[in-house]
Amino acid sequence: MSEDAIKYYHGEKGDQLRHLARRVLVAFVFTFIAARTLVFLIMARMIPDLYVYVGGTHLHHLNFGIALLSLTGFWLLFKRPLGRELDEAAIIYGIGLALTFDEFGMWLHLGGSYWQRASFDAVVLIAALFGLIVFAPAIKRLRPHHWVTAVLLALAVGIFIYGLVVSFRYATREISPVIHRIEQIGP
Repeated sequence: MSEDAIKYYHGEKGDQLRHLARRVLVAFVFTFIAARTLVFLIMARMIPDLYVYVGGTHLHHLNFGIALLSLTGFWLLFKRPLGRELDEAAIIYGIGLALTFDEFGMWLHLGGSYWQRASFDAVVLIAALFGLIVFAPAIKRLRPHHWVTAVLLALAVGIFIYGLVVSFRYATREISPVIHRIEQIGP
């Protein structure tokens, strides 16, 4: 990392960067959880069908995410908001990012199941990257105890991922038939 980049990241601009990343991260996580919960409740017929249809075609929420990302990009490029408006742009960006990447698996496998693992993996990766922007210090500021903590954390994450893979295999065997029945019945 260059000296200018370090000054930027640790100075006033860096504080603003982390502040905006926090806004994006919180909006992203809450929107993802809300989207997944609503889709499950709709598919399980626990709440009414809230999907948007145009001419009989279901508009997936990734379309709304793409629209929000496009509008936010336009706003940031041509209006160049500051202060509270910039905070609002970060929140809208986080919402659009979550709505879009919640259905990332469908980008790869059109017509595939909403519950694809690729979507979940993409969301976890994006949340982790924003988490690093928010919480990680610059490499030059890391001390030996930071490196030890990082290695231990990496081992813990590796063990967690292994357990997650094992549990997903179990869940796939046990829960997949139920989810497939719900998807086939539809809202």
